Amino acid sequence: MVLLSLVLVSCGAKQKTEIETPAQQESGTETATEAPPSIVIEDEPETEPETEAFVPINERVEKDGMISSYLTGELVPIEQGCRRPVAVMMSNDKEAAPQYGMMDAGVIYEAPVEGTMNRFMSVIEAYDDLDRIGSVRSCRTYYTYFAREWDAIYAHYGQSSFAKPYLDNVDNINGVDGSGGAAYYRSKDKKSPHNAYTSGEMLDNTIDRLGYSRDYSTEYEERGGHFRFNLEEDEIVFEEALSLPAGTVKPGYTYNAPWFTYDPEDGLYYRYQYGREHMSDKGQVAVKNIIFQYCPVGHYADTDYLNIDVHEDGYGFIITNGRAMPFASRKDGEFGVTHYYDMEGNEFRINRGKTWICIIDSKGFDKTEILE
Repeated sequence: MVLLSLVLVSCGAKQKTEIETPAQQESGTETATEAPPSIVIEDEPETEPETEAFVPINERVEKDGMISSYLTGELVPIEQGCRRPVAVMMSNDKEAAPQYGMMDAGVIYEAPVEGTMNRFMSVIEAYDDLDRIGSVRSCRTYYTYFAREWDAIYAHYGQSSFAKPYLDNVDNINGVDGSGGAAYYRSKDKKSPHNAYTSGEMLDNTIDRLGYSRDYSTEYEERGGHFRFNLEEDEIVFEEALSLPAGTVKPGYTYNAPWFTYDPEDGLYYRYQYGREHMSDKGQVAVKNIIFQYCPVGHYADTDYLNIDVHEDGYGFIITNGRAMPFASRKDGEFGVTHYYDMEGNEFRINRGKTWICIIDSKGFDKTEILE
């Protein structure tokens, strides 16, 4: 059972989310934060609720050699939409900017690593013609689970010692061992460690050489992918009585201090960080949907390496079309997908388009801002 309480506080033109939490509980080397009750999800029924509000993505649209993407719900070439994507670890250091290939991704994860820094994982299905993707950085444990949620082939340049055993759980291309080193190159316009890149051709060749399947797993296809997309002509706009106005949203990360601003002209959220526009190699980063997903965060022993619990039932916000709706989340086992449920226990549909997922420490909930 997932328990969630959201207290909404209005302050002039700004509206900020706050949560009341009980005392933190520690177990071993990990710190857990639990949320008080409000949204309750009973055990999942054996069959999906009979409601027109749900259009499972496994009813994929196929038209004129195109098929709806598992990543965005948008029509893509069949050969692209029916093969597994790559999930590429990317740096967020100032010295590494801009990120190449980020705006070719359908889904992007942002999560903290040691210190106050964040890293990205870009899930890309349209990588064939990209001659520069990255810069590529090393793996952390929880990113292996994010890659598995999309049945992706995980591309990274090394790993922490704590993450190394978890690489056995995911098809991966590692830049620091003999199996995947040929998939990467060093550019001359950046200094190490910010100059490791890959390309579509290098990834293709390495996937073939390592013998990884190009096909989605049967289990993933039977599930119908990860998100449930809104496949109707009209986009979803959350009801005002149940949601917050979300013209600008801030996940509360310390170092890069990012935020997203909604543009009603095109319905996209444009990203900023380090006090200015977040520029990729193809212009300012912009997405259709944003997910704030709160997770308990601890440390491995006495190190700075984070141990983020991505398996525990959780909570957060889905943000789209200028409004933010709270959700409760549940993961399908260790390697399954994460589901997002509304206050009535129905699984959310996602508007078609790119999605940015912010993984946020539950203890940092009060730093999150959702503003008008």
